[in-house]
Formats: sequence, C-alpha cells, structure tokens
Amino acid sequence: MQRRSLIQAAGAAAATLGVPRVFAQEWPNGPVRIVVGFPPGGGTDALARVVAQKLSVMWNQSVIVENKAGVAGVLAAEYVSTQPSDGSTLLMAHINSHALAPSLQPKLRYSVERDFVPIVLVGVTPNLLIAGPAQKAVTVKDIVALCTAEPGKVSFGSAGAGSAQHLALEMFKLQAKVDALHVPYKGSGPLLADLMGNQIQYSFETMTAATPHVKSGKVTAVAQTRLKRAKGHPGVPTMQEQGFEGFEATTWYGLAGPGKLPTPIADKINRDVNAVLAMPDVQERLDTYGAEDGGGSREKFQKFIAAEIEKWGRVVRDAKVKVDA
Repeated sequence: MQRRSLIQAAGAAAATLGVPRVFAQEWPNGPVRIVVGFPPGGGTDALARVVAQKLSVMWNQSVIVENKAGVAGVLAAEYVSTQPSDGSTLLMAHINSHALAPSLQPKLRYSVERDFVPIVLVGVTPNLLIAGPAQKAVTVKDIVALCTAEPGKVSFGSAGAGSAQHLALEMFKLQAKVDALHVPYKGSGPLLADLMGNQIQYSFETMTAATPHVKSGKVTAVAQTRLKRAKGHPGVPTMQEQGFEGFEATTWYGLAGPGKLPTPIADKINRDVNAVLAMPDVQERLDTYGAEDGGGSREKFQKFIAAEIEKWGRVVRDAKVKVDA
C-alpha cells in the first residue's frame, strides 16, 4: 500500500513538474494564428507578416496572419480575449486596442490587464504626417496656415475613430490651435488608397504603413512624430523641429495572448520573437519602417503598456476626446 502510494505520489509530482517542459517542447503542435485588427496593407499587418514568416520557419509550423478589421483594432482584441488560452491564437496588440481604447471606450468588453498576457514588444514607430500628391502645403507651417484659412475643411484621414492617427491629429489641433476635418477609415490600407487618390488631403499615418508610399514618391512626408528622427527616415524633420515643442505621438505593436496563456508558452514565444527581432534582415526591415526599441522581457512590455494607458488617458481627458461607442 505504502509502495503504491509512493509510486502514485511520485508520478503526480513528475506530471506536475513536467507540464512546463511538455508545453515548451511540444508547442506549437498545430497552426498558430496572429490576429491583426486592421485590413492588409497597414503597418500592423506588415510587421505581423514579417514576424509570422520567421516563426513559421523557426517552429516548422504554419503561422498565419488573420485580419479582423474594425473599431480601430478593438474588434480583433475582443475576439482574441475570448479564444482558448492554448497558444493557438495570438494578437498583434496595438496602441489603439491596448492604450487608447481603455480611456476612449467606457463600454469596452475586455480588460487589458485581466484578459491579456503581454508577450513581447515588437516595435515603436513615429507617425508620419503625410500629404497626398495634389497638396501644395507640404511643411507643418503651411499646413497650419491652410487649416487656419479653411477651418474645419482640411481633411485628415485615420485608421478609425479613437486610433493612434486620430489622437495624433487631436494633439496637433490642440497645439496649433486650429480646426480640421477628421475622416475615419477601417484601417490604414483604405486610408492610404484615398490619400493617394486625393480623396483626402493629409494623415498622421503610421510610419510602417506610410513608408513604402513615401519611398515610391506617391505621398510626401512632411514630419515625423517622435522627438528623435527614425533611422529609416533621417531626412524627415520631427514635429518638434518644426516648432511643436514636445510633440510625440507614437504607434507601437507587440504580441499578446489570451488572459490564461500558460507562462511556459508565453516565455517561449518571447524568447523566439527576440531571436527573430535580432536577425539582420528583420532589423533592416524594421529600420525601414521606423520600428525601433522592440524586444526585451515580458515584464518590460507589461510596464510599457501600463505607462501608455496612463499617458493617453491624460491626453483623452485634457483634449476632451470622445468617440462613438
């Protein structure tokens, strides 16, 4: 009896101790989805595909990018928050869903802290203030003058009400003391198509999404919105350099999982994505897009998200920004 009990106890202990190892060794044992809250062609989609392609090779398993656009990324976050916490579904978390929405949407159906496990920060980018091909005002000073001359008529596109582009525009309006027309879209892809087609005039677009079109000459880069110039756009002046002291409105991206994602799986993804971000060809792509300061620990990403929620909560309150729920 004692021998049988001892064997059973030893077996139970081994099973308990073996759980992390089994997770780490066997996962992923099937396709993994990275859900993106915007249509193809935007910055979030572009970075997700860079990471997914490398992880597919590393894991010898399919890593699929799945686009679920709507409500500036919030619909995708809501969806992932309800998925099984087995590592098969991840979210390319975004400033919109994880820093802006908690302040802008009081009826949000998820809690960033409770319903998500932060895994790794992929990158922080400036926004680029870009002008459509027909625009003659292509300095910040001239755009301010245009908005002053035509209050409420100069159009700025965003990836949705409450998006990072929208909040950058609100910050600009406050500092410049001008009014402008906000035109929300369901993501950067359709926004950029209309900008290049001269349906709208300007946008504080993510650098990741805007860069290919700036490089091809289809749109004009007027300014960037971090305090320092991004490596990929050394010739584009910052908003601060053009008279907007302290103007910093970034967009950031990172991987997160549903709220009960096992720690061993989250740790494995963190390690592997850090390895991906260190690859020279990936680093070159990230620099081109202006995505910097990615990687690091899960704890670093968790603290970063908390600081962003606090920062943008203040901006939303001070600027009295409201969006339709």
